[in-house]
Amino acid sequence: MNYLAGQFDIAVIGAGHAGIEAALAAARLGCKTVVFTINMDAVGNCPCNPSIGGTAKGHLVREIDALGGEMGKTADECFLQSRMLNRGKGPAVHSLRAQIDRRKYSDVMKHKLELQENLELHQAEITDIKKDENGYTVTTRMLGEYKVKAVIIATGTYLGGRIFVGEVSYESGPDGIFPASFLGQSLKDLGLPLRRFKTGTPARVLRSSIDFSDLEEQLGDEPPIPFSYDTEELGENKIKCHISWTNEKTKEIILENIKRSPLYGGKIEGVGPRYCPSLEDKIVRFAEKKRHQLFIEPCGLDTEEMYLQGMSSSLPEEVQVKFYRTIKGLENCVIMRPAYAIEYDCVDPTEMKATLEFKRFEGLYGAGQFNGSSGYEEAAAQGLIAGINAALKIHGKDELVLDRSTSYIGTLIDDLVTKGANEPYRMMTSRSEYRLVLRQDNADVRLTPVGRKIGLISDDRWNRFNRKQELKAEEIKRISKVVIPPSDEINKILVSRETSQLTTGAKLIDLLRRPQLSYEDLAPIDTTRPELDSNIFEQVEIEVKYAGYIEKQLKQVEQMQRLENKKLPENMNYTEIKGLRLEAQEKLNKIKPLNIGQASRISGVSPADINVLLIWLGQKRR
Repeated sequence: MNYLAGQFDIAVIGAGHAGIEAALAAARLGCKTVVFTINMDAVGNCPCNPSIGGTAKGHLVREIDALGGEMGKTADECFLQSRMLNRGKGPAVHSLRAQIDRRKYSDVMKHKLELQENLELHQAEITDIKKDENGYTVTTRMLGEYKVKAVIIATGTYLGGRIFVGEVSYESGPDGIFPASFLGQSLKDLGLPLRRFKTGTPARVLRSSIDFSDLEEQLGDEPPIPFSYDTEELGENKIKCHISWTNEKTKEIILENIKRSPLYGGKIEGVGPRYCPSLEDKIVRFAEKKRHQLFIEPCGLDTEEMYLQGMSSSLPEEVQVKFYRTIKGLENCVIMRPAYAIEYDCVDPTEMKATLEFKRFEGLYGAGQFNGSSGYEEAAAQGLIAGINAALKIHGKDELVLDRSTSYIGTLIDDLVTKGANEPYRMMTSRSEYRLVLRQDNADVRLTPVGRKIGLISDDRWNRFNRKQELKAEEIKRISKVVIPPSDEINKILVSRETSQLTTGAKLIDLLRRPQLSYEDLAPIDTTRPELDSNIFEQVEIEVKYAGYIEKQLKQVEQMQRLENKKLPENMNYTEIKGLRLEAQEKLNKIKPLNIGQASRISGVSPADINVLLIWLGQKRR
C-alpha cells in the first residue's frame, strides 16, 4: 500500500547524530522531511561516551555550529563539565570536550525534531529502498511505503547489528535496541558494496560501589567554555570526573581469558577502530605497557550509572567483573551494564561524491557510521552536509563541497570518499595539513559565511557575527597603536615571565608577540583595553603570535587550491589517457576525482601520474 505517498521530499533513515543533523538541515532549508528511527527513545542516543567533543572532535562540533547545525547548542544545554584539551600544546590542537547528561541530550534533540517545521519523526523500521524514475520508494515494516525524491541513510551501528559478550552473541543494535535486520539485503540488492565493521563500549557501574577516596580528581575549566557561538554563558561545572589505572593483575586476568574474547576467538569478523581499541586489544598490542589509564565519568545528574572510559571489552561478564575489580577504586564495583562489542554493516565510502551522494544513485546519500566513520561528532558533521546537499539538489541549487583548506569537515569527507576506510575512521588533528588555520577558535570565521549563504544562519546571528569581526579588527588596530612606556610595573611583569625588560617604549602588539606573554599577563598595564568577548581576545592573540606561521600555511593553501581549481571531467574514462599506469587508471576510474588536488590524494596515484594528468589537461585546453 502507499501511505502518505508523495508528501515528503526527503527521507532520513536513522535518528542518531547523523540523522538528526541531516533531517534538521533539510527541513530548515524548506524540504518536507521524514526521519525514521527504530525506537523513538533512541533519538540522539549516546551509546558510548557521555560526552561531546575531544581532540579534533571539538573542532568538528564548532564547525557544525558555525554552519548552522545543532550539536554544539544541545551539548551546551546538557553540559555537566567542560574542559579545553591540549592546553599545554599550541592553539592548533586545542579542542573542547564536554561531559553531558546523555538522557537529557537525547530528550532535547528529540524535542527539537518534534518542533521543527517541515519535519515529521516516525518510529518505524525501514526494510526496503527502491529507485525509480521519480526518486525512491522507502518501505517500512508496518506503515507501508513513502515516495520521496531523496534518501539519506544514517543507520549508525543498527544495520545488521550483532552484540558480542564472551561466548554470547545475538542480533541487536546498541543498548539492547532492535537492529535493522532487513535493510542490509535491500541495499545489497540495490548494488551498494557493504562491509562489516566493529566497535565496542565499556561497562557502566553503580556510583555507590566505587571508592573515590584515593582517586585523582579531574575538574572542569572555570569558567567553562561553550561549543556554540550562540551560547553566552554555561554556568558552573556540575560534576567531577576521576582517573584510575589498570595494573599487572588486570593484565593477568585478561590474558588468562583472552581465548574467550570473540575478538581473539574468531567470532567477530568486523574490523575494529585502531585508535579506540578494547582493553584486551590494548594489552595484547602494547604488551610492554604495565598499566592503562581509565576515566570514571557520570552519565547524568539523575542516574547512578558511571562510564569507564578506555575500558571497552567483549570478554564474558564474569571475567569483566574480575578484571574491573583489580583496579583502584573499583574493588567492589557493581556492573549495571556489561561492556560489549557490536558488529554492523557499513558501505565503502569511495562510492560517494564529496557531496555524500552516491555516484551511481542520484538522490541517495550516506552519513555517519554507515560511511565507515566512528564517533558522534564525525557522524553529525556528515549528516549536516548530506542534509544540506540533498535539500540544495532538490531546490536546483549548487551543492556544497568543503575542501581540506576550509575545515576539518572537508578533511573528514575528502579522506572518506578519496581514500576510503579500511577501519572505522576517526578524526584527528594530524589528519589535516592545515591545522594552524583550521583552529577550533576561528570556526565561525571560516564557515559562518558559508552557512549564511546556504540559508542556515539567522539574521540575528549573522549580525552578531559581523559585529564580532568588526570588534576584532578594531582591537588589532588598537594594540598596533598603543605604546607602553618603560616602568617598574611593566618590567616586573616581564621579569616574572622571563622575558627582557623595556628600556624604551614598545607597542602593545609587539609585547603580545613575545611567546612568554599573554593578554592576561598584560592586563594590569593595558589601561585602554575594551570589554570584549574572550573569544575575540583569543583569536587576536593567536593571529598576532603566529602571524608568520599562519602566512606560510596560507601560501600552502593557495598552492593546494590551484590544484583543486584544475577540474577533471566527471565521467572521464582514464584508460583513454596515455601514460597513466594501470593502477592509476583503475583507481581514478573508481574514485572519479573532481580535480587534480583530489586525484593527488588517491592511494595508488603517483606524482608521475599527476604530471600526466596535468599535461593532458593542458593539451585539452589548447
